[in-house]
Amino acid sequence: MRELFGSRVFFLPMNWILVALMTFSTALALLLLFREGLLRSQAAWLLASLLILLAMGLRLWAFDYETLDYQNFLSRWAAFYRQNGGFAAMKYPVGNYNIPYLYFLALFSYVPVKDLYLIKWLSVSFDVLLAWASARLTGRFTKSTGRRLACFFAVLFLPTVYLNSAVWSQCDSIYVALLILGIELALSGRPKTSMICAALAFGFKLQAVFVLPIYVVLWFKGKFRWTDFLLFPLSYVLLVLPAVLLGRPFLDTVTLYASQTGSIGAGLNYNSPSVFAIFWNVQDAATASVIAIVAAFVFLFNMLGVAWINRGRLSDQAILGMALMFAIGIPFLLPHMHERYFYAADILSLILSFSLPGYFLAAPLVQFASLLGYHAYLKMRYLLPMRYGSAALIVAFALALICYLAGTHSSKKTKKRT
Repeated sequence: MRELFGSRVFFLPMNWILVALMTFSTALALLLLFREGLLRSQAAWLLASLLILLAMGLRLWAFDYETLDYQNFLSRWAAFYRQNGGFAAMKYPVGNYNIPYLYFLALFSYVPVKDLYLIKWLSVSFDVLLAWASARLTGRFTKSTGRRLACFFAVLFLPTVYLNSAVWSQCDSIYVALLILGIELALSGRPKTSMICAALAFGFKLQAVFVLPIYVVLWFKGKFRWTDFLLFPLSYVLLVLPAVLLGRPFLDTVTLYASQTGSIGAGLNYNSPSVFAIFWNVQDAATASVIAIVAAFVFLFNMLGVAWINRGRLSDQAILGMALMFAIGIPFLLPHMHERYFYAADILSLILSFSLPGYFLAAPLVQFASLLGYHAYLKMRYLLPMRYGSAALIVAFALALICYLAGTHSSKKTKKRT
């Protein structure tokens, strides 16, 4: 297996389909920037084109790298679909990812390109959508073309985004892109489309639950009617319905996440900068796990209680600050967390840094914490003790809390002026 970021020069095997797919991702990035009105000059077009080509080139450079996750899981699931008729194999229980992602693996079985490349290309395409959604949400706080463009490219070049998709073959950009877009749509007064995005995010990854409580806060703010929440289960059922029509049992399909709880592992921590990176020498793991889960729920309900009390003073800034607090606080307290589970916090902290530069330290703090976990997995050794990452997350959480409090205060002042 080629050493990650080694010095040996290599040439990636290409074919015209892969080139066409990457060209599509490049064109999509430029089109989205153009539609947002962020390419208003020839210089902007040229700079954006060069940066997007660089981002795609760096990703192609890593396309040949295989992690153990790919070798032991993703490659075997993809091979199963290739060997069992593609979509016809959707009726079988394969892997521990939810149905929407498996649709793509089944689709890829018809394409004469190495599964590794197709899996990475899918995530890379959502890297682009994630960058676009992040720039849109940043646009709720600033009309500066430069800051919105900077946010777009900061997401594309963010180390954890690059490593997650192009190196690790993971798909966290999919559900986080949908979450970020959903929040932006809710703040822009499009509740139904926002709720559909939330259901899609949950459909792709269970880890969406770390941020989904923000939808309750948005309801407190008046962005949703209670009837809008009915779209969530309806959208989810429609999302998995094709698999049911292909022969998968309905009940097993819609309750897939519940059946997977036993596969998360018994360890309290898997290279994550959670609380268990601080309290790592726990003798009774079962009791500690229960305590941590209770603590996470207490944290969640307290946060929602605070939001309810301040519901009349919830500005967009307060919403962004609370979303980041959820993305940090919930996985920080829960047991069995993995390296990638602060991915939503990576993106929300970056958006906060570009939206409200006074909180710019949040992004490097969260990125530092996440990268410690990525390094531990990808290099199979610790760069620094993981508790350093936990400490960084605590400081980032404090910044998010200050952002929330300032947001409620500024909303109160605005109401007094009006």
